[in-house]
Amino acid sequence: MKAGVGAPGRAQMSERTFRTDRWRTYPITTGAILLFFIAYATVRIFMNQWYWAPEEHYLTPLYSPCLSDSCVPGSSHFGTPLPEIPSFIPMAFITFIILAGFRGTCYYYRKAGYRSLFLAPAACAVPEPHKKYTGESKFPLVILNSHRYFFYGALIFALINIYDMVLAFHGKDGGIGMGLGTLIIVINVAMLVCYTLSCHACRHIVGGRLKNFSKHPLRYRYWTFVSKLNARHGQYAMISLVTVILTDAYIMSVAAGWITDLRIFN
Repeated sequence: MKAGVGAPGRAQMSERTFRTDRWRTYPITTGAILLFFIAYATVRIFMNQWYWAPEEHYLTPLYSPCLSDSCVPGSSHFGTPLPEIPSFIPMAFITFIILAGFRGTCYYYRKAGYRSLFLAPAACAVPEPHKKYTGESKFPLVILNSHRYFFYGALIFALINIYDMVLAFHGKDGGIGMGLGTLIIVINVAMLVCYTLSCHACRHIVGGRLKNFSKHPLRYRYWTFVSKLNARHGQYAMISLVTVILTDAYIMSVAAGWITDLRIFN
């Protein structure tokens, strides 16, 4: 069965759309950001180096937590339950599986990916090029329905990122200190937490299946808070991509010795 303007019963017209606004801006810019992040993250996780700045106690979120014997000294904040990993396997494969699964199954990223990468459709009132529509009921797209389970893992990783952030307030003489990297990490963690908590799955978990909010005042309060964040879920999703890249790039530069961390105090 044909879809779009060629579907039976639809008015036949030669124009693909009568929209006169710049509707291509969203799919082009969003697609460019998504593709750049995918390429950058793929290269970084296979590098297996320059993820830990020992003097500043900076650990990049792409490699947190580092759990194998392959991790450089000091970067394993939770021990090394995993053995040494071959060089061709990313040390951050657990982080990649959980967080890539969380973002890949995210409702917002699904919309962004369909519109910008698959043009399904590229924008409202713009027909898609596909002849058939099967939704997400068949493999592999049916896997996207596991989003709420990836959310649990992402929530744990958000707590780990907070812990890494606290450790980043480390002075070079052993006391409390702060550098430019610390501020970058704080901003990144704030965006990651906002993105995680604004998730639709989080909103359902804290307030879903309740028949009467008045009998559950605490859950109603949590649901209200998450609902306010949820309104900006798409913004947090894209901003957090940028902050993750900037944070990783800065820590990589410090760890590799390309730049020196600008210390604010201590």
